[in-house]
Amino acid sequence: MSGDATGTTSHDTEHDPYDQVFVLLGWAWDVALAARAATRYPVTHANVSDIGALGALIRIDAEHAETVDLSRPLLAVPLPDVGTPIVIDGWHRIHKARQTGVAELPVVFLNADDERACRLMGGGVKRRR
Repeated sequence: MSGDATGTTSHDTEHDPYDQVFVLLGWAWDVALAARAATRYPVTHANVSDIGALGALIRIDAEHAETVDLSRPLLAVPLPDVGTPIVIDGWHRIHKARQTGVAELPVVFLNADDERACRLMGGGVKRRR
């Protein structure tokens, strides 16, 4: 499954919840690969306002967002050359948190090496798959 150019991701619940690609502008990440890497990192918490700053660029299915589990950690990677983390899995959870007044969500932050390993394109990486 794949996201589109605006950064949406599939939410087909008949498949592995990590069987997707997150696409934002000219960048793309393999969420399944990021989820496997995330098992090596601790779960921390992040402020929804801070971690969801790019939310205006993400298309959300509001009906699906109502069904998501807020206890499942977001996955975030550092944006190359900037270092600012970007959420590559969890935008529906961020939306639900905002709608229900939840201020913090669990998140796993991958390091730059794992970000690069799960990046499919962007930042000098030509389409790969």
